[in-house]
Amino acid sequence: MALFPLLLLILMVPASSNAQWPPSPGYWPGSRFRSMSFYQGYRNLWGYSHQRVDQNALTIWLDSTSGSGFKSVKPFRSGYFGASIKLQPGYTAGVITAFYLSNSEAHPGYHDEVDIEFLGTTFGKPYTLQTNVYIRGSGDGRIIGREMKFHLWFDPTKTFHYYAILWSPKEIIFLVDDVPIRRYPRKSATTFPLRPMWVYGSIWDASSWATEDGKYKADYRYQPFVASYTNFKASGCSAYSPAWCHPVSASPFRSGGLTRQQYRSMRWVQRHHMVYDYCKDYKRDHSLTPECWG
Repeated sequence: MALFPLLLLILMVPASSNAQWPPSPGYWPGSRFRSMSFYQGYRNLWGYSHQRVDQNALTIWLDSTSGSGFKSVKPFRSGYFGASIKLQPGYTAGVITAFYLSNSEAHPGYHDEVDIEFLGTTFGKPYTLQTNVYIRGSGDGRIIGREMKFHLWFDPTKTFHYYAILWSPKEIIFLVDDVPIRRYPRKSATTFPLRPMWVYGSIWDASSWATEDGKYKADYRYQPFVASYTNFKASGCSAYSPAWCHPVSASPFRSGGLTRQQYRSMRWVQRHHMVYDYCKDYKRDHSLTPECWG
C-alpha cells in the first residue's frame, strides 16, 4: 500500500518543479506576421566582407579585422520586429551579437535604442541575453541604461530560436519564442522612445564591458565568431505610413497589453531566469529612472 503514494509523488514532481520550460503564453504574435527574406527588408551596413546570405539565412562574423552589421531599408514609428538567431558555442567572451532598434544615425549623440543583445561568454557558462532601453542619450555622457538580463531556459547555440521586440506608442515587449520576458510601459514622454527607429543587427567586439564587466576579453585564437539570422519579420507602421496606421499588438487585444496567461509566463521567466534588473540595483541612481518607483 505504501508504494502507491510514493509513485504518485514521483509522478507529480516534474509537473510542479517549473525547472525548465515556461508555461505556455497561450498566444503567439509571431504567427500573425509573414517572414521575409533578408534582402526584402534589410541591407548590409558595414563589414560587407563578413556577411553571407544563403537561402534566406544571413551569417555574419567577427574576426580580428572586422565585425559586421545590417540595417532595415526603412524606419518605423511602431511595429513588431523579430528574427530567428543561432549563436556560436565555446569561448565568445567580449563578443556582442545584437538585434535592436535605433535612430543613432539620425540623432547622433542623442538617440533612442531598444536592444536585444547576447553577451558572449567563457567555456561552460551560459550566454546572457540583455534587454535594454535608451531614451535620447548616448555618447553625451548621460547614458541611462535600463538593463534586464536573463539566462535562457535553453542553449541558444544548439538551434535557432526566435527573438522579437514589439514597440507601440504605449509599451515595449521583449519576446523569446513568443514568450514575453519583459514589458516596458510608457510612463512619460521623457522615459519612452517615440521617434522613428530602424531595425539593426550586428556582431562586434565589446571587450571593455560585455563579459563580466570586461573581465574577459575577446580572444581571437577562437575566431571567427559567427552568428546566424533567419526568419526575419518587420511589420507595423513605418515612418512613411499614414497617420491612421494602427500599431500592432503582442496579444489578442488590439489595444495592446498582455493577457493574463502571457503575464503568467513572463513572471515565470523573470522568477527563474532573470539575473539582473536595473530597478533592483541599489547602486543605481533611481532618480533618473522614475519608472522604477511604482
